[in-house]
Amino acid sequence: MSGKVSRRQFLNYTLTGVGGFMAAGIMMPMVRFAVDPVLKPAKEQDMVPVGLLEKDITTEPKKVDFKVKQVDGWYKSDEPKSAWVYKTDSGEIVALSPVCKHLGCTIDWNSDPSHPNQFYCPCHAGRYEKDGKNVPGTPPLAPLDVYDSDMKDGALYLGKARPKGGK
Repeated sequence: MSGKVSRRQFLNYTLTGVGGFMAAGIMMPMVRFAVDPVLKPAKEQDMVPVGLLEKDITTEPKKVDFKVKQVDGWYKSDEPKSAWVYKTDSGEIVALSPVCKHLGCTIDWNSDPSHPNQFYCPCHAGRYEKDGKNVPGTPPLAPLDVYDSDMKDGALYLGKARPKGGK
């Protein structure tokens, strides 16, 4: 072998290089379009009104349904959410997530006659105290998440649900 490149090899190398360059030029915008939403930092959820006035909040937990605007890549939607809202004896407003920490079922307030004044998960008999703490010996291993909350002009606004005690 003398190291010479034949015309056929030169043409093959040239066409392969040009074809690869063109393919990369065509594919890059498509890859960028698909990957760009994943690379953007997650935006903190805005506080949204839930349609509940401060004067209507009592010490008895009340379920409120609301919607948050959600963006998945290029798709925008209104995601339905719920919260159990009540006022503590000291006047603090608490908004708990209704999602059981065991397997994600929806909990309900005071629905189990054998355990009054507790949150109850019908899926596997999980129980939580009024403040969201899980009852020892029941399936949930963590307390209910707590929504960020704020009062503006006498109306309740909720933000993101966070683990109890976390920020």
